[in-house]
Amino acid sequence: MASREDVKRSEAAVSTIVNLAEEAKLASEGVKAPSHALLSISKSLVAGGIAGGVSRTAVAPLERLKILLQVQNPHSIKYNGTIQGLKYIWRTEGFRGLFKGNGTNCARIVPNSAVKFFSYEEASKGILWFYRQQSGNEEAELTPVLRLGAGACAGIIAMSATYPMDMVRGRLTVQTDKSPRQYRGIFHALSTVLREEGPRALYKGWLPSVIGVIPYVGLNFAVYESLKDWLIKSKAFGLVDENNELGVTTRLACGAAAGTVGQTVAYPLDVIRRRMQMVGWKDAASVVTGDGKSKVEYTGMVDTFRKTVRHEGFGALYKGLVPNSVKVVPSIAIAFVTYELVKDVLGVEMRISD
Repeated sequence: MASREDVKRSEAAVSTIVNLAEEAKLASEGVKAPSHALLSISKSLVAGGIAGGVSRTAVAPLERLKILLQVQNPHSIKYNGTIQGLKYIWRTEGFRGLFKGNGTNCARIVPNSAVKFFSYEEASKGILWFYRQQSGNEEAELTPVLRLGAGACAGIIAMSATYPMDMVRGRLTVQTDKSPRQYRGIFHALSTVLREEGPRALYKGWLPSVIGVIPYVGLNFAVYESLKDWLIKSKAFGLVDENNELGVTTRLACGAAAGTVGQTVAYPLDVIRRRMQMVGWKDAASVVTGDGKSKVEYTGMVDTFRKTVRHEGFGALYKGLVPNSVKVVPSIAIAFVTYELVKDVLGVEMRISD
C-alpha cells in the first residue's frame, strides 16, 4: 500500500502536469489567435473585393455613359439620354466601347470595396463599444445614426486610399482618339499625370469626393442595415424565414433602397468632382467665353459649383442621374448581397449585420 508521502508526491506530479498542460494550451491559443485574426481579416477583404468587382462589372456600360454625360460639353451634345447614349457608344465604338475603362474601374473598385466593407465592420465595432461605455448599457445596439457614422468613416478611408485610381479611371473612361493625351493603361496614366501635372493632380476633386462620400456611403450602410434590422425584428410582410434570415431577393431590395437614397443626396458632388478631374480635356464641360471659344476656368470646388449652375442651370448638377440611378440601384444591391454570400462561402462567422 502506498504511503501518505507517495500519495502527496503523486498528487503534486499530477497537479504539475495539469498546470503545464494548461500553460501549453494557453500558449498555443496565443500563437493561433493572431493567425486566426489575420485569416478572418483576409477573408473579409476578399469578400469585399469580390463584391465590388462583380457589382461594378454588371453595370459597367451605364457607369461609362454616366461619366460621359457628366463631362460632355453642353455646346457639343453627343449623348442625349440613357438609351440613345448606349446606342451611340455601340454604333461608334462597338461592344468593347461599352466596357471601356472597366478594367481600370475594377482595379480601383476592388481594393476600394474591400477597404470600405472592412472599415465599416471595424468602425461599427469601435463605435458600438464606445456607445455602450458611454450609455452604461452593455446590451445597446447600433442605431441608424451610429451606422451612418460608421459608414461615413468607411467611405472616407476607402475613398482616400484609392482616389488616384479613380482620377485616372475617369480620364481613361472618356478618352477618345482625339483626346489631348493618350493613356495606355492604369499605370501609364498614373505615371504620366504624376510627371506632367504633379502629385496634386492625382487628387483633383478629392474634397468634393470626401464630402460626397459621407452621405453616400454613410446612407448606403445605414439604410441597408437599418432596413434589414427592422424587417427581421418586426417580421414584417412575412419576409423572414425559419432561420430568422432574409432571402436574397429581400436583401437585394434593401440594397436597392439604400443605393437610391445615397446617390440622390450625393450626386451633385459627384458631378463637380468629375468636372474638376477633366479640366483641360477636349469635349469636356467648360465655361464658354463671350467670343464663343471654350475656355476652362474652374479653380476649385466652390468655383466649379457656382459656374456650372450659372452657365448651365441647377439641372446640370444632375446630368447623368438617370443612367446613374439605373446603375446604382442594382450595383449597391449586388455588392451588399455578394459580400454576405461570399463571407458565408468562406466561412466567416461575422457579417456586417452582426
